[in-house]
Amino acid sequence: MNAFTRHLSNIARLGVKELWSLWRDPMMLVLILYLFTVAVYSSARAIPETLHLAAIAVVDEDRSPLSQRIVGAFYPPLFTQPAVITRSEMDAGMDTGDYTFVLNIPPNFQRDVLAGRAPAVQLNVDATRMSQAFSGSGYIQQMVLGEVQDFARRYRASTTLPVDMATRMRFNPTLTQAWFGSVMQYINYITLVSILLTGAALIREREHGTVEHLLVMPVTPTEIMLGKVWSMGLVVLVAAALSLIFMLRGVLGVPIEGSVPLFLAGVALHLFATTSMGIFLATVARTMPQFGLLVILTILPMQMLSGGSTPFESMPLFVQRVMQVAPTTHFVELAQAILYRGAGMDVVWKPYLILAIIGSTLFALSLARFRKTISQMA
Repeated sequence: MNAFTRHLSNIARLGVKELWSLWRDPMMLVLILYLFTVAVYSSARAIPETLHLAAIAVVDEDRSPLSQRIVGAFYPPLFTQPAVITRSEMDAGMDTGDYTFVLNIPPNFQRDVLAGRAPAVQLNVDATRMSQAFSGSGYIQQMVLGEVQDFARRYRASTTLPVDMATRMRFNPTLTQAWFGSVMQYINYITLVSILLTGAALIREREHGTVEHLLVMPVTPTEIMLGKVWSMGLVVLVAAALSLIFMLRGVLGVPIEGSVPLFLAGVALHLFATTSMGIFLATVARTMPQFGLLVILTILPMQMLSGGSTPFESMPLFVQRVMQVAPTTHFVELAQAILYRGAGMDVVWKPYLILAIIGSTLFALSLARFRKTISQMA
Protein backbone atom coordinates (compact mmCIF):
# COMPACT_ATOMS: atom_id res chain seq x y z
CA MET A 1 0.00 0.00 0.00
CA ASN A 2 1.55 3.31 -1.07
CA ALA A 3 1.45 6.49 1.01
CA PHE A 4 -1.44 8.11 -0.87
CA THR A 5 -3.67 5.05 -0.51
CA ARG A 6 -2.80 4.82 3.17
CA HIS A 7 -3.76 8.47 3.70
CA LEU A 8 -7.10 7.94 1.96
CA SER A 9 -7.75 4.82 4.03
CA ASN A 10 -7.00 6.68 7.27
CA ILE A 11 -9.26 9.60 6.29
CA ALA A 12 -12.07 7.20 5.40
CA ARG A 13 -11.74 5.25 8.66
CA LEU A 14 -11.62 8.43 10.75
CA GLY A 15 -14.71 9.73 8.97
CA VAL A 16 -16.60 6.50 9.63
CA LYS A 17 -15.61 6.81 13.31
CA GLU A 18 -17.16 10.31 13.34
CA LEU A 19 -20.35 8.97 11.79
CA TRP A 20 -20.63 6.29 14.47
CA SER A 21 -20.06 8.93 17.17
CA LEU A 22 -22.85 11.05 15.69
CA TRP A 23 -25.14 8.00 15.50
CA ARG A 24 -24.65 7.49 19.24
CA ASP A 25 -25.66 11.10 19.95
CA PRO A 26 -29.48 11.09 19.78
CA MET A 27 -29.87 14.75 20.73
CA MET A 28 -27.76 15.89 17.77
CA LEU A 29 -29.75 13.64 15.44
CA VAL A 30 -33.01 15.08 16.77
CA LEU A 31 -31.64 18.60 16.25
CA ILE A 32 -30.76 17.87 12.62
CA LEU A 33 -34.18 16.32 11.98
CA TYR A 34 -35.98 19.21 13.66
CA LEU A 35 -34.10 21.99 11.86
CA PHE A 36 -34.55 20.55 8.37
CA THR A 37 -38.24 19.68 8.82
CA VAL A 38 -40.22 21.43 11.56
CA ALA A 39 -38.08 24.57 11.70
CA VAL A 40 -38.13 25.03 7.91
CA TYR A 41 -41.92 24.56 7.87
CA SER A 42 -42.39 26.97 10.79
CA SER A 43 -40.29 29.66 9.15
CA ALA A 44 -42.52 29.47 6.09
CA ARG A 45 -45.79 29.66 8.02
CA ALA A 46 -44.88 31.86 10.99
CA ILE A 47 -45.16 35.19 9.14
CA PRO A 48 -48.57 35.87 7.57
CA GLU A 49 -48.31 36.54 3.86
CA THR A 50 -51.10 39.16 3.86
CA LEU A 51 -53.18 41.05 6.36
CA HIS A 52 -55.39 38.55 8.16
CA LEU A 53 -58.20 39.32 10.63
CA ALA A 54 -56.71 42.59 11.86
CA ALA A 55 -58.76 44.00 14.74
CA ILE A 56 -60.35 47.31 13.75
CA ALA A 57 -62.81 49.69 15.40
CA VAL A 58 -64.56 52.77 14.03
CA VAL A 59 -65.62 55.91 15.86
CA ASP A 60 -68.46 57.11 13.63
CA GLU A 61 -69.35 60.65 14.69
CA ASP A 62 -71.06 61.43 11.39
CA ARG A 63 -73.62 58.61 11.09
CA SER A 64 -74.11 59.40 7.39
CA PRO A 65 -74.46 57.12 4.35
CA LEU A 66 -70.82 57.84 3.47
CA SER A 67 -69.53 56.88 6.92
CA GLN A 68 -71.64 53.72 6.87
CA ARG A 69 -70.22 52.92 3.47
CA ILE A 70 -66.68 53.25 4.85
CA VAL A 71 -67.52 51.02 7.82
CA GLY A 72 -68.96 48.40 5.48
CA ALA A 73 -65.76 48.30 3.43
CA PHE A 74 -63.95 46.42 6.20
CA TYR A 75 -64.77 42.74 6.44
CA PRO A 76 -63.02 39.36 6.82
CA PRO A 77 -60.58 37.91 5.95
CA LEU A 78 -58.43 41.06 5.91
CA PHE A 79 -60.15 42.63 8.92
CA THR A 80 -62.44 41.55 11.69
CA GLN A 81 -65.99 42.86 11.67
CA PRO A 82 -65.52 46.54 12.65
CA ALA A 83 -66.52 47.39 16.20
CA VAL A 84 -68.41 50.70 16.34
CA ILE A 85 -67.25 52.44 19.52
CA THR A 86 -67.47 55.90 21.05
CA ARG A 87 -64.69 58.45 21.23
CA SER A 88 -64.21 57.82 24.96
CA GLU A 89 -63.63 54.10 24.32
CA MET A 90 -60.97 54.68 21.67
CA ASP A 91 -57.92 55.24 23.88
CA ALA A 92 -58.90 52.50 26.32
CA GLY A 93 -59.27 49.98 23.49
CA MET A 94 -55.85 50.87 22.10
CA ASP A 95 -54.21 50.71 25.55
CA THR A 96 -55.57 47.24 26.28
CA GLY A 97 -54.62 45.94 22.83
CA ASP A 98 -58.19 45.17 21.78
CA TYR A 99 -57.78 46.98 18.46
CA THR A 100 -54.87 47.31 16.06
CA PHE A 101 -56.61 50.09 14.11
CA VAL A 102 -59.15 52.69 15.20
CA LEU A 103 -60.65 54.91 12.50
CA ASN A 104 -62.20 58.18 13.69
CA ILE A 105 -64.72 59.74 11.27
CA PRO A 106 -65.46 63.35 12.35
CA PRO A 107 -68.91 64.98 12.51
CA ASN A 108 -70.29 66.49 9.30
CA PHE A 109 -67.87 64.39 7.29
CA GLN A 110 -70.23 63.70 4.38
CA ARG A 111 -71.37 67.32 4.20
CA ASP A 112 -67.79 68.59 4.02
CA VAL A 113 -66.88 66.05 1.32
CA LEU A 114 -69.83 67.08 -0.89
CA ALA A 115 -69.04 70.74 -0.29
CA GLY A 116 -65.55 70.24 -1.68
CA ARG A 117 -63.76 70.73 1.61
CA ALA A 118 -60.97 68.42 2.82
CA PRO A 119 -62.10 66.89 6.12
CA ALA A 120 -59.54 64.95 8.12
CA VAL A 121 -60.10 61.31 9.08
CA GLN A 122 -57.94 60.11 11.95
CA LEU A 123 -56.40 56.63 11.82
CA ASN A 124 -54.87 55.37 15.07
CA VAL A 125 -52.46 52.43 14.64
CA ASP A 126 -50.94 50.14 17.27
CA ALA A 127 -47.44 50.13 15.79
CA THR A 128 -46.22 47.41 18.17
CA ARG A 129 -47.95 44.89 15.87
CA MET A 130 -45.47 45.60 13.14
CA SER A 131 -46.45 43.25 10.32
CA GLN A 132 -50.12 44.24 10.57
CA ALA A 133 -49.50 47.92 11.29
CA PHE A 134 -47.34 48.67 8.26
CA SER A 135 -49.38 46.84 5.65
CA GLY A 136 -52.78 47.49 7.25
CA SER A 137 -52.44 51.26 7.42
CA GLY A 138 -51.80 51.35 3.67
CA TYR A 139 -54.82 49.12 3.02
CA ILE A 140 -57.09 51.35 5.13
CA GLN A 141 -55.93 54.58 3.50
CA GLN A 142 -56.60 53.18 0.03
CA MET A 143 -60.01 51.81 1.03
CA VAL A 144 -61.18 55.07 2.69
CA LEU A 145 -59.97 57.22 -0.21
CA GLY A 146 -61.58 54.85 -2.72
CA GLU A 147 -64.95 54.92 -0.98
CA VAL A 148 -64.86 58.73 -0.65
CA GLN A 149 -63.97 59.23 -4.33
CA ASP A 150 -66.65 56.81 -5.49
CA PHE A 151 -69.26 58.48 -3.29
CA ALA A 152 -68.28 61.96 -4.48
CA ARG A 153 -68.72 60.87 -8.11
CA ARG A 154 -72.09 59.33 -7.21
CA TYR A 155 -71.18 56.15 -9.14
CA ARG A 156 -68.38 53.63 -9.35
CA ALA A 157 -66.35 55.03 -12.17
CA SER A 158 -63.63 53.22 -14.06
CA THR A 159 -60.99 55.85 -14.70
CA THR A 160 -58.96 55.41 -17.87
CA LEU A 161 -55.34 56.29 -17.22
CA PRO A 162 -53.22 57.87 -19.98
CA VAL A 163 -50.49 55.27 -19.33
CA ASP A 164 -51.03 51.57 -18.80
CA MET A 165 -48.33 49.99 -16.66
CA ALA A 166 -48.09 46.21 -17.08
CA THR A 167 -46.50 44.68 -13.99
CA ARG A 168 -44.93 41.24 -14.20
CA MET A 169 -43.72 39.52 -11.04
CA ARG A 170 -40.66 37.52 -12.04
CA PHE A 171 -39.63 34.36 -10.16
CA ASN A 172 -42.50 34.68 -7.64
CA PRO A 173 -45.67 35.50 -9.62
CA THR A 174 -48.08 35.17 -6.70
CA LEU A 175 -45.78 37.01 -4.25
CA THR A 176 -45.86 34.03 -1.89
CA GLN A 177 -43.76 35.05 1.09
CA ALA A 178 -43.47 31.45 2.34
CA TRP A 179 -41.30 30.59 -0.66
CA PHE A 180 -38.70 33.17 0.32
CA GLY A 181 -38.80 32.70 4.09
CA SER A 182 -38.51 28.92 4.02
CA VAL A 183 -35.60 28.82 1.55
CA MET A 184 -33.63 31.49 3.39
CA GLN A 185 -34.03 29.71 6.73
CA TYR A 186 -33.12 26.44 5.03
CA ILE A 187 -29.87 28.05 3.86
CA ASN A 188 -29.19 29.40 7.37
CA TYR A 189 -29.71 25.96 8.91
CA ILE A 190 -27.18 24.40 6.53
CA THR A 191 -24.55 26.82 7.85
CA LEU A 192 -25.58 26.43 11.49
CA VAL A 193 -25.68 22.61 11.53
CA SER A 194 -22.38 22.21 9.71
CA ILE A 195 -20.54 24.45 12.17
CA LEU A 196 -22.20 22.80 15.16
CA LEU A 197 -21.51 19.22 14.07
CA THR A 198 -17.80 19.58 13.38
CA GLY A 199 -17.11 21.79 16.37
CA ALA A 200 -19.12 19.64 18.76
CA ALA A 201 -17.35 16.51 17.49
CA LEU A 202 -13.94 17.95 18.39
CA ILE A 203 -15.09 19.33 21.74
CA ARG A 204 -16.72 15.99 22.57
CA GLU A 205 -13.47 14.12 21.84
CA ARG A 206 -11.54 16.52 24.04
CA GLU A 207 -14.00 16.17 26.92
CA HIS A 208 -14.09 12.35 26.64
CA GLY A 209 -10.33 12.05 26.29
CA THR A 210 -10.43 10.29 22.92
CA VAL A 211 -8.11 12.85 21.31
CA GLU A 212 -5.25 11.30 23.25
CA HIS A 213 -6.08 7.96 21.63
CA LEU A 214 -5.77 9.54 18.19
CA LEU A 215 -2.42 11.08 19.06
CA VAL A 216 -0.80 7.68 19.62
CA MET A 217 -2.18 6.29 16.35
CA PRO A 218 -0.23 6.56 13.06
CA VAL A 219 -2.44 9.38 11.73
CA THR A 220 -1.62 12.99 10.97
CA PRO A 221 -3.58 16.12 12.03
CA THR A 222 -4.52 16.66 8.39
CA GLU A 223 -6.10 13.21 8.22
CA ILE A 224 -7.97 13.75 11.49
CA MET A 225 -9.36 17.08 10.27
CA LEU A 226 -10.26 15.80 6.79
CA GLY A 227 -12.07 12.86 8.40
CA LYS A 228 -14.23 15.25 10.40
CA VAL A 229 -14.84 17.55 7.43
CA TRP A 230 -16.02 14.90 4.95
CA SER A 231 -18.13 12.94 7.43
CA MET A 232 -19.99 15.88 8.98
CA GLY A 233 -20.26 17.57 5.60
CA LEU A 234 -21.81 14.41 4.15
CA VAL A 235 -24.41 14.28 6.93
CA VAL A 236 -25.47 17.89 6.33
CA LEU A 237 -25.42 17.43 2.55
CA VAL A 238 -27.75 14.41 2.73
CA ALA A 239 -30.06 16.19 5.19
CA ALA A 240 -30.12 19.30 2.98
CA ALA A 241 -30.91 17.26 -0.15
CA LEU A 242 -33.77 15.38 1.54
CA SER A 243 -35.18 18.60 3.01
CA LEU A 244 -34.99 20.32 -0.38
CA ILE A 245 -36.85 17.53 -2.16
CA PHE A 246 -39.41 16.45 0.43
CA MET A 247 -39.95 19.54 2.63
CA LEU A 248 -39.41 22.57 0.38
CA ARG A 249 -40.58 21.13 -2.92
CA GLY A 250 -42.99 18.52 -1.55
CA VAL A 251 -44.71 19.83 1.58
CA LEU A 252 -44.35 23.59 1.08
CA GLY A 253 -44.67 23.51 -2.71
CA VAL A 254 -41.73 25.83 -3.37
CA PRO A 255 -40.92 25.71 -7.10
CA ILE A 256 -37.24 24.89 -7.65
CA GLU A 257 -36.37 26.55 -10.93
CA GLY A 258 -32.73 25.50 -11.31
CA SER A 259 -30.65 22.35 -11.23
CA VAL A 260 -30.72 20.50 -7.91
CA PRO A 261 -27.32 18.78 -8.51
CA LEU A 262 -25.76 22.16 -9.32
CA PHE A 263 -27.16 23.60 -6.09
CA LEU A 264 -25.95 20.61 -4.05
CA ALA A 265 -22.48 21.07 -5.53
CA GLY A 266 -22.58 24.62 -4.19
CA VAL A 267 -23.75 23.27 -0.83
CA ALA A 268 -20.75 20.91 -0.76
CA LEU A 269 -18.36 23.81 -1.40
CA HIS A 270 -20.05 25.86 1.31
CA LEU A 271 -19.85 22.93 3.74
CA PHE A 272 -16.11 22.66 3.10
CA ALA A 273 -15.77 26.24 4.36
CA THR A 274 -18.20 26.06 7.29
CA THR A 275 -16.98 22.72 8.64
CA SER A 276 -13.44 24.12 8.64
CA MET A 277 -14.77 27.15 10.49
CA GLY A 278 -16.43 24.87 13.05
CA ILE A 279 -13.13 23.12 13.75
CA PHE A 280 -11.38 26.47 14.11
CA LEU A 281 -13.94 27.67 16.66
CA ALA A 282 -13.66 24.37 18.53
CA THR A 283 -9.89 24.80 18.84
CA VAL A 284 -10.39 28.27 20.31
CA ALA A 285 -13.06 27.16 22.82
CA ARG A 286 -12.19 24.91 25.74
CA THR A 287 -15.66 23.67 26.66
CA MET A 288 -18.99 23.13 24.93
CA PRO A 289 -20.62 26.25 26.51
CA GLN A 290 -17.73 28.39 25.26
CA PHE A 291 -18.12 26.87 21.80
CA GLY A 292 -21.85 27.64 21.86
CA LEU A 293 -21.18 31.29 22.66
CA LEU A 294 -18.61 31.54 19.88
CA VAL A 295 -21.06 30.02 17.41
CA ILE A 296 -23.72 32.57 18.37
CA LEU A 297 -21.28 35.47 17.98
CA THR A 298 -20.19 34.13 14.58
CA ILE A 299 -23.38 32.80 13.03
CA LEU A 300 -25.72 35.73 13.79
CA PRO A 301 -23.76 38.43 11.88
CA MET A 302 -23.10 36.00 9.04
CA GLN A 303 -26.78 35.19 8.64
CA MET A 304 -28.11 38.73 9.13
CA LEU A 305 -25.60 40.43 6.80
CA SER A 306 -25.28 37.81 4.07
CA GLY A 307 -28.19 39.09 1.99
CA GLY A 308 -30.72 36.47 3.06
CA SER A 309 -32.78 38.77 5.30
CA THR A 310 -32.35 42.06 3.45
CA PRO A 311 -30.93 42.80 -0.02
CA PHE A 312 -27.14 42.85 0.08
CA GLU A 313 -27.05 45.99 -2.08
CA SER A 314 -29.08 47.92 0.53
CA MET A 315 -26.43 47.52 3.22
CA PRO A 316 -23.72 50.12 3.92
CA LEU A 317 -20.71 49.89 1.62
CA PHE A 318 -18.39 49.06 4.53
CA VAL A 319 -20.57 46.10 5.55
CA GLN A 320 -20.68 44.87 1.96
CA ARG A 321 -16.89 44.87 1.73
CA VAL A 322 -16.43 43.12 5.07
CA MET A 323 -19.00 40.44 4.25
CA GLN A 324 -17.20 39.55 1.03
CA VAL A 325 -14.89 37.35 3.12
CA ALA A 326 -17.83 35.44 4.66
CA PRO A 327 -18.83 32.20 2.89
CA THR A 328 -22.53 32.76 3.63
CA THR A 329 -22.63 35.85 1.39
CA HIS A 330 -21.62 33.91 -1.72
CA PHE A 331 -23.66 30.86 -0.75
CA VAL A 332 -26.83 32.96 -0.49
CA GLU A 333 -26.00 34.54 -3.85
CA LEU A 334 -25.63 31.23 -5.68
CA ALA A 335 -28.58 29.63 -3.85
CA GLN A 336 -30.96 32.44 -4.82
CA ALA A 337 -29.67 32.43 -8.39
CA ILE A 338 -30.12 28.67 -8.83
CA LEU A 339 -33.25 27.98 -6.78
CA TYR A 340 -35.23 31.12 -7.64
CA ARG A 341 -34.00 32.21 -11.06
CA GLY A 342 -32.85 28.91 -12.57
CA ALA A 343 -29.31 30.13 -13.19
CA GLY A 344 -26.69 27.85 -14.68
CA MET A 345 -22.96 27.49 -14.18
CA ASP A 346 -22.31 30.36 -16.60
CA VAL A 347 -23.96 32.70 -14.06
CA VAL A 348 -22.86 31.28 -10.69
CA TRP A 349 -19.24 30.37 -11.49
CA LYS A 350 -17.95 33.43 -9.63
CA PRO A 351 -19.53 32.64 -6.20
CA TYR A 352 -18.40 29.01 -6.70
CA LEU A 353 -14.82 30.15 -7.23
CA ILE A 354 -14.90 32.56 -4.28
CA LEU A 355 -16.36 29.84 -2.03
CA ALA A 356 -13.55 27.49 -3.03
CA ILE A 357 -10.95 30.16 -2.18
CA ILE A 358 -12.59 31.03 1.16
CA GLY A 359 -12.95 27.34 2.02
CA SER A 360 -9.29 26.60 1.25
CA THR A 361 -8.20 29.58 3.36
CA LEU A 362 -10.37 28.58 6.29
CA PHE A 363 -9.16 25.00 6.03
CA ALA A 364 -5.51 26.10 6.10
CA LEU A 365 -6.09 28.38 9.10
CA SER A 366 -8.06 25.71 10.94
CA LEU A 367 -5.41 23.08 10.22
CA ALA A 368 -2.66 25.33 11.57
CA ARG A 369 -4.69 26.03 14.70
CA PHE A 370 -5.58 22.33 15.05
CA ARG A 371 -1.93 21.28 14.83
CA LYS A 372 -1.00 23.83 17.47
CA THR A 373 -3.77 22.60 19.78
CA ILE A 374 -2.75 18.95 19.35
CA SER A 375 0.93 19.75 19.99
CA GLN A 376 -0.04 21.43 23.27
CA MET A 377 -2.04 18.35 24.29
CA ALA A 378 0.71 15.89 23.39
